[in-house]
Amino acid sequence: HLLTSARPVTMSDDVRASHLLVKHQGSRRPASWRDPDGTYIPKKTKEAALDELLAYRDQIEKNVVSFADLAAKVSDCSSAKHGGDLGFFGRGKMQKAFEDGTYALEVGQMSAVVDSDSGLHIILRTA
Repeated sequence: HLLTSARPVTMSDDVRASHLLVKHQGSRRPASWRDPDGTYIPKKTKEAALDELLAYRDQIEKNVVSFADLAAKVSDCSSAKHGGDLGFFGRGKMQKAFEDGTYALEVGQMSAVVDSDSGLHIILRTA
């Protein structure tokens, strides 16, 4: 008789996502590849970060720019060098808010704004 966990870890439970991160003064590490010395991020309010992210989301929705191209230019995450692609990950590998936001999406769907300890994100589930 085999014991199984309530949520077995299988490849089918993994997701793949890209994201665009905008950090702000409340982010757990208020610096990024775009602001390595933390000159600007500590001065950016969460409200300003939200306005910035909503403007980015609007550009993507209106097909002004692709998610990957915009993430490569403006995301505060090092995944920007991959167009925001985080690769495949399973449950328990990301911050809870980010994980929940990703798993709630259908493949190809873009999230509303997701607030995590890292900052504000828009997430595109790709697999």
